[in-house]
Amino acid sequence: METELSRKLGIEHAIFGFTPFPAVAAAITRAGGFGVLGAVRYTAPDDLKRDLDWMQEHTDGKPYGLDVVMPAKKAVDGVSEADIEAMIPAAHREYVRDTLAKHHVPELPEGEASGWRITGWMEQVARNQLDVAFDYPIKLLANALGSPPADVIARAHEHGVLVAALAGSAKHARRHAEAGIDIVVAQGYEAGGHTGDIATMVLVPEVVEAVAPLPVLAAGGIGSGEQIAAGLALGAQGAWLGSLWLTTTEADMHSRALTEKLLAAGSGDTVRSRALTGKPARQLRTEWTDAWDDPEGPGALPMPLQGLLVAEAVSRIQKYEIQPLLGTPVGQIVGRMNSERSVQAVFDDLTSGFERAIDRITRIAGRA
Repeated sequence: METELSRKLGIEHAIFGFTPFPAVAAAITRAGGFGVLGAVRYTAPDDLKRDLDWMQEHTDGKPYGLDVVMPAKKAVDGVSEADIEAMIPAAHREYVRDTLAKHHVPELPEGEASGWRITGWMEQVARNQLDVAFDYPIKLLANALGSPPADVIARAHEHGVLVAALAGSAKHARRHAEAGIDIVVAQGYEAGGHTGDIATMVLVPEVVEAVAPLPVLAAGGIGSGEQIAAGLALGAQGAWLGSLWLTTTEADMHSRALTEKLLAAGSGDTVRSRALTGKPARQLRTEWTDAWDDPEGPGALPMPLQGLLVAEAVSRIQKYEIQPLLGTPVGQIVGRMNSERSVQAVFDDLTSGFERAIDRITRIAGRA
């Protein structure tokens, strides 16, 4: 499953795996793909350093990358987290309290801080992460919310690091190309997390044409080798997969109940909602997302206010595994995630599916 881009990066298969779990990212790299560690949860630089040290020890000298979140548009600038917290309306805080009380969600134990803080959406946090990351031999820096600032792109290039950015439209992809991005990830509507309105099958060829000759990765709803073959047939030079790894045995979900919800979910059990971060993000549909999408409610705040508003609530929901409210970002491919398998087993399935697709097309073309 080689392409020009995979050969450039020195990987066996043109499969790029995004994950918040170091063990999963390392396993993807060891399996012959390209593991990309999500950095948004690392609010303390020392924590990121610890896990990058671990990645170094468990990737067998093979390449890996880092994904950060630097919003293309700043909701706020030049203020502290405390200042941002102060911007949250009292009515929104009351709505959170009422929703949690309705479902009898216990308080966190005294002295226990929220373990879930979306402060990584703030640019300075991401910059602190990069101060750590560039001390390691990462080969790719990806940004989930548009092109990084020009100085960040220049800094990455000075370190010999390629820069990728996710795009949900050809217009966004052109902006990335103009900004000096090296790789565009064409992420369709089916994807988990922040995503746009255009489906992958439509989006990928539009982006390929818009940014040629820059390499494009197909993303969104991809969970089989046949789908990877389809992405390459549309002009992509690889596939970017995220949701598929959530039910691997290496993933540390910290919640058996959540893993079971993922395994039981169908492709129609997700929704694009602003409930988690303030920007539309595909996730499991729950009574929590329903509450924030309810026209009778106050509506979600813009990023990063919404993430700060719901941080403690999400921690409480996760800690006590409150089933009606328990969810996570995940794409429509969740309908295929119906068993727990190792990363290597997933890779074996992807590569065999790819081979089947190529053989099928070869037969159709009358060349077999």
